Amino acid sequence: MSTRLLPAPRGLVYRAFADPETLARWWGPEGFTSTFHEFDLRPGGAWRLTMHGPDGADYAMDREFLEVVPGERVVVRHPQPGHEFTMTMTFADEAGGTRLTWRMRFDSAEHAAEIRDFIAAANEQNLGRLEARLAALSADGGGADA
Repeated sequence: MSTRLLPAPRGLVYRAFADPETLARWWGPEGFTSTFHEFDLRPGGAWRLTMHGPDGADYAMDREFLEVVPGERVVVRHPQPGHEFTMTMTFADEAGGTRLTWRMRFDSAEHAAEIRDFIAAANEQNLGRLEARLAALSADGGGADA
């Protein structure tokens, strides 16, 4: 599980995820960029993307949205063979900001144990990139991304 208290209203934090143009600007660990091929934020909708690593490697990913409760909860299934997991994101008001929590439940406990440290570090980097994007959006008055 990864969690962070973000200094932004819940609606803005959710929008930073729900808007694919904004999401593509912060999704992934440090040094990664993302190209979104499809982002259909609804139960049964697909999220297809390619993450581009800083070493030039590409990582194609196909995900499916299982549950979407706008502003509160998003559940995503990542069925990549050998790396299957379900991620639940919750958005909650807390102390003048938003508590964002990611729970990743891997199909294989052994695989989860093998990559636990890597995932924790990558998620922290991802949350840091989100926090920076939220600061830019807040400075822009919460308006459109530039």
